[in-house]
Amino acid sequence: MNLLILHTTTTCHFTLQFETKYVRIGLSQNTCSYLDCSREMLLLVLGALLLLFCTLDVWYFLRGAYVFAQAWFQPRVRDMLAEQSIDGTVLPHDLDYMGHMNNSRYLRECDFARFHHYMRNGLFMASWKLGARLVVGASTIRYRRSLAFREAFEIRTKIVGWDEKAFYIEQRFVSKKDGFVSAVMLCRQNVVHCSPESILEFVCKRKIDCPDFPEDLKHWISFISASSQALRAESGLEEKNK
Repeated sequence: MNLLILHTTTTCHFTLQFETKYVRIGLSQNTCSYLDCSREMLLLVLGALLLLFCTLDVWYFLRGAYVFAQAWFQPRVRDMLAEQSIDGTVLPHDLDYMGHMNNSRYLRECDFARFHHYMRNGLFMASWKLGARLVVGASTIRYRRSLAFREAFEIRTKIVGWDEKAFYIEQRFVSKKDGFVSAVMLCRQNVVHCSPESILEFVCKRKIDCPDFPEDLKHWISFISASSQALRAESGLEEKNK
């Protein structure tokens, strides 16, 4: 009887030990399978991100979303002619082979500064509600002094005037080191499917008088008009319109 009990106990012991090993082996197999799936999923995600970054300017859209959120939570600017500013710093991805801010980066930064400006004074939401589109029709920039690596600056944006087709915007890059205007840009922001006056009246609930154009803006508008006429004549559009 004692031997039988001992044998039974021993049998149970080996059975439990075998089952424990079996469970451990099963868990190890499941863990390996889970790790393999996770590794494959990670490679798939990394491949998709690589493809996305190679085919789309992802940072541009992420920066645009950040500017939108930033302007959304800032106080509204009621004066449509008021100057607004945003801060910036020259980072490594802004540099060219000469070690200062690449000239194309100025135009990119101006895009975000205008978007921020339109968000805070209400032009962006008003144009969206009216079914209008704001597109750049012309721009010119004058570089006066380069911005160096890690140099802090601010972009000052203001509306200097408008006509029946477009807003005219001035944007200045001002170094925080000494207040020097490193670059100045003029932009013609065309209004499609609407007019600047209609958008301003929608925002301000009253008619806004356009300020007098400064002399440099008048010359620039004349240049745009002359260039447009020359290109039309070159392509034969003027003859077709007669």
